[in-house]
Amino acid sequence: MKRITANPYLDGMMGLVVGDALGVPVEFVSGEELSKKPVTGMTGHGTYNVPKGSWSDDSSMALATLDVLREGINLDKIMANFVSWEQQGEFTPFGETFDEGITCHMAIQNYRKSNDVTSCGLSDEYSNGNGSLMRILPVCIYLAKLQEEEKMMDEDAISMIHAVSALTHAHVRSKMACGIYYFCVRSCMDRIGSISDWLQAGVDAAFSYYDQIEKCRAELQHFSRIRNLQILQRLPKSEIKSGGYVIESIEASFWCLLMTASYKDCVLKAVNLGHDTDTTAAIAGGLAGLYYGYDAIPKAWKRDIIRRDWIEKMCEDCIR
Repeated sequence: MKRITANPYLDGMMGLVVGDALGVPVEFVSGEELSKKPVTGMTGHGTYNVPKGSWSDDSSMALATLDVLREGINLDKIMANFVSWEQQGEFTPFGETFDEGITCHMAIQNYRKSNDVTSCGLSDEYSNGNGSLMRILPVCIYLAKLQEEEKMMDEDAISMIHAVSALTHAHVRSKMACGIYYFCVRSCMDRIGSISDWLQAGVDAAFSYYDQIEKCRAELQHFSRIRNLQILQRLPKSEIKSGGYVIESIEASFWCLLMTASYKDCVLKAVNLGHDTDTTAAIAGGLAGLYYGYDAIPKAWKRDIIRRDWIEKMCEDCIR
């Protein structure tokens, strides 16, 4: 059973950041190569030649969002933080921005020109990378807590999730991926049974919600492989893709959660799928951190995280 947490921000965000940092040194390395020499712990250098414990854009953009949530959701402030991250190296391990996605970059440039949070995101079908899913976790936790307190309805929560996604990724598919992730976060925080139980409960709630919305109903076909998680769980590793496409990312992260029984094993499986290693492990690691709890994240890995104290203080500030 999962540890009942007093601070889901700490559980989830450290789960995300540690997963990201594990994957950074081997980003773009194929699963075939990693099967011969798998990642077994925290390392450094590699793809970006950065020190052990360095985290990338996944964590930076999630932390830039978390920083705003201490005072509530404000889309302009979130975008202003994204600009500070991209231009000044704020919300990074060592003051230097790296591994920025193309869609995020274009959206930030659009915002710098227009100062309009409603139009800066890209809405074409080719802009369905994982750049909003990777950063949505803190918003999911924030809104799930409001729903726990009966201060928000599903419609309002999903509307906000979609708006935060659309800051960079405004296509309905990306917004729905973030919405599905939200329902799974809420289900996890409701402590519904085993991993497969709460994950399926979240997926069921999401499909039920989106099936009632005409413009979303047709898009559900793209998420068909996560509809029944027992079927997803039976798929071999060779059928799990782990590139930058948002559908691949949500499938791979759910598969890793279903195929393992600890935080450590979950994120290592995500990294060793190869390709977009840091983002797959960040997305899976956020949910694994929520479920297994902060104490289940290996102590040595947490010690390695650059600016760990700053991250954890921000998480503590959000719970007050």
